[in-house]
Amino acid sequence: MPQVMEFKLPDLGEGLTEAEIVRWLVAVGDVVAIDQPVVEVETAKAMVEVPCPYGGVVTARFGEEGTELPVGAPLITVAVGAASLPQAPAAQAAEAEGSGNVPRPLIGYGEDHSRPARRRRVRPVTAAVSAPVVAAPVAPVVAAPVAPAAVAGPVPVISPLVRKLAKDGGVDLRALTGSGPEGLILRADVEAALAALRAPQPAPVAAAAPAVAAQGERIPLKGVRGAVAEKLSRSRREIPDATCWVDADATELMAARAAMNAVGGPKISVLALLARICTAALARYPELNSTVDLAAKEIVRLPSVHLGFAAQTERGLVVPVVRDAQHRNPESLSAEFARLTELARSGKLAPADLTGGTFTLNNYGVFGVDGSTPIINHPEAAMLGVGRIIDKPWVHEGQLAVRKVVQLSLTFDHRVCDGGTAGGFLRYVADCVESPAVLLRSL
Repeated sequence: MPQVMEFKLPDLGEGLTEAEIVRWLVAVGDVVAIDQPVVEVETAKAMVEVPCPYGGVVTARFGEEGTELPVGAPLITVAVGAASLPQAPAAQAAEAEGSGNVPRPLIGYGEDHSRPARRRRVRPVTAAVSAPVVAAPVAPVVAAPVAPAAVAGPVPVISPLVRKLAKDGGVDLRALTGSGPEGLILRADVEAALAALRAPQPAPVAAAAPAVAAQGERIPLKGVRGAVAEKLSRSRREIPDATCWVDADATELMAARAAMNAVGGPKISVLALLARICTAALARYPELNSTVDLAAKEIVRLPSVHLGFAAQTERGLVVPVVRDAQHRNPESLSAEFARLTELARSGKLAPADLTGGTFTLNNYGVFGVDGSTPIINHPEAAMLGVGRIIDKPWVHEGQLAVRKVVQLSLTFDHRVCDGGTAGGFLRYVADCVESPAVLLRSL
């Protein structure tokens, strides 16, 4: 007899609690092998394929594409055994409940015994419970408000002429309060009422329109887009940031890159050179390679530079991280940037590739813009932004010349350092850009 095994959505790492089903890779009735990817899911960190630890016939899938599932929720059931065949859903459910559900190690993830088992949240059942019959409460009889009775009798008016004046002008004398003795209505009272009627009336205030759903396409803030929105919002909420910037002559840097690439071998990218300059600058100004521990009220200076770099993909902005960037040369940095960028564009980055950054280099110049005010990638303490490198008139050695100019922007957490440190860091970076030989002093 085949045994129906239930495979639950595993913990994909980094403490993620849910994932969205992007695409099913198998259908009910398909035969799957052990460790064969069965579904593509998107977490707040990355898009990954989830392999199934069982081999057999798929008997059920849980969740349509676009559905978010919590970690630990049933994902798929597989009938394991030589005689396994697709069964009716009721039989599948019965067998799934009765099965031993013996877990096997997941290829690519492994079982984390250090974490306590997650408990599924029991949701209250509401739809299947019949509501008790309760006698409808009898509304108390409330007496309708009684309008005040109209005052009977003539209205005291000072003269018939005033009464006629009011009648001709359409003034209701009963609505007036006379200013004469014992409430006697005078000519002045009627004329004031007439003046009020003839005065331009203010435009009626339009009643507040009922809440109507805004027109247009609505895009849920979830997945990578939601994670980016939350991180940027948190950065703005928690980090008191400041930005300084400087224009730099990048002509010598571009010449140095051309000389490096002229000798053959893998090409060195401009981003790699800027990254190498950043790691040298962070060695001089370690305050900017840190984070703030709010709970402990401490600034934590980090020993390694895990350099993040912004990469725009079809799924949105992602920030892959180059580990231990301070130990890499420009050639190694170029290779790592190329590898991570390719993974980012193909949606194959692992969650670990997107976490743990300590400083971010943002080259928004590729979008054709000169400057920006980067938002710090929380919980880091600083980000260096690089605009496009463009030919501009520049005073070089006392003469006006056309040079390759770039704008550098540094946004930093003002809690970790003052402007002097930030300015020193940025000036050092600019000096290395303008004269790469400066960098040789620290290598």
